[in-house]
Amino acid sequence: MKKVPITIITGFLGVGKTTLIHNMLKNANGKRIAVLVNEFGEVGVDGELIKSGCGDDECNLIELANGCICCTVQEEFLPSMIELIERKDEIDHIVIETSGLAMPKPLVRAVNWPDLKPHITIDAVITVVDAVGLATGEICDREKVQAQRLADDSLDHETPIEELFLDQLTCADLILMSKRDLVDDQKFEDIKTIISGKARSSAKIIPVIKGELDNDLLLGIGAYAEDDLDNRHSIHEHHHDHGHDHEHDESIETIVLEYGSVKDIKSLVKDLKAMVEDQEIYRIKGFVHIEGKPMRMILQGVGSRFDYYFDKPWADNEEPKTRLVVIGRNVSSLELV
Repeated sequence: MKKVPITIITGFLGVGKTTLIHNMLKNANGKRIAVLVNEFGEVGVDGELIKSGCGDDECNLIELANGCICCTVQEEFLPSMIELIERKDEIDHIVIETSGLAMPKPLVRAVNWPDLKPHITIDAVITVVDAVGLATGEICDREKVQAQRLADDSLDHETPIEELFLDQLTCADLILMSKRDLVDDQKFEDIKTIISGKARSSAKIIPVIKGELDNDLLLGIGAYAEDDLDNRHSIHEHHHDHGHDHEHDESIETIVLEYGSVKDIKSLVKDLKAMVEDQEIYRIKGFVHIEGKPMRMILQGVGSRFDYYFDKPWADNEEPKTRLVVIGRNVSSLELV
């Protein structure tokens, strides 16, 4: 019985996973790709952007909101995969976008479950890494992390974000260095050396600009990762094996800033940058309604870097308004003035 290949796309918040999948669907060339999106938050920004990559074709999309499928695999992942398996004659490939706060190995392990293993296989785990974020220390400031560890005798392992980053690297078959065009050649080579030292020796590292990469490089890798679990080290699972319970950091939250139209996108971005400077915010992403404009604007911010562009007219069933999903630490009281 032919198994449906699965590509797991992981990476920290804001690295470009959704843009990559959007381009994969735009360039599917007849390949029937189903997508499962695990978003951190109830507003389906990523799902909506992925749908726009399907064009006029029907989009095989399943969205899991508010679920860290690294720890709720049975409750969230299994029913969704069974739903896709029931339609596997209509599907050539499945792509799973994990949330930026999820670890990939539990998903790889779950494919060995009796209900799933006869039907699916992991074609590859792809980890997307933000070259700019690594260059500036926005994602993992290693010197700061080390200083914190040395100053606190109670710490016996890396901080959660560093742990997450390492788990995503050590599970990857392919590592994509996004935003290559924003980093000079020497800095890129320095970052690549760091990544190579932490990743599996067999993992390939490829630079990417604006999420554009030929699907021939992304699909059909044939890693069969579910049969190679022992070579994919996980700090997360190591803690469980040694009796350390895994608890999510309850101070990491997601909120939605929602209001009407915006007169000037540059003024909005200025206000958002000021908010980022005062708070520990990992990502801002959503839709913006520019006053008097029929087109919907997409906005995303990581650190002090913000991108925005018009993607399509507001749909007839959409209310034109601004909705921004903010993910960060202790952000529940945030307001945009």
